[in-house]
Amino acid sequence: MQTADGAILAFDGVCTLCNGLVRFVVANDPIGRVRFVPLQSPQAVALVGGPVDDSATVVLLAGGRRYERSDAILHLLLELRPPWPAGFAAVLLPRALRDAVYRWVARNRYAWFGRTESCLLPPPGVRRRFLDVGG
Repeated sequence: MQTADGAILAFDGVCTLCNGLVRFVVANDPIGRVRFVPLQSPQAVALVGGPVDDSATVVLLAGGRRYERSDAILHLLLELRPPWPAGFAAVLLPRALRDAVYRWVARNRYAWFGRTESCLLPPPGVRRRFLDVGG
C-alpha cells in the first residue's frame, strides 16, 4: 500500500486545490518520500481498494494504513520536512470538527479554486513520483 520509504497520496487530479497540495508536498519533501496518484486513475482505484466518494478528495496510504479527509492531511504533514510535522498537533482537535471543516472545503473546492478538464501532467523532474505516469 505504500512505497518502501514513504507514502502514497491519492488526490483529485482535476481539482486545482488538490494540485496545489501536490506542488506544496513536492516543495516540502525534497527527498521524495511521498508519491502521487490521481484518484481518477485505475492505479488509485486499485491502491485504495475501490472508488472514493467525492468528499474524500485525498487518501493517504502510509505505515500500512489508509487515511482520509483531515486524518490524511495531518498524517501527510509527518512526511514533510520541518516545521510541517508540528502541524500534526491538530490531531488533538475532535475528528468530527476537523472533518466538518474538511468536508466544507471539499464541497466548495471547485467553486473557490477551480478545476481542470483532465488531470494535469506533472513536470518532467517530478514525473517519477507519480505512479501512473512514466518518468
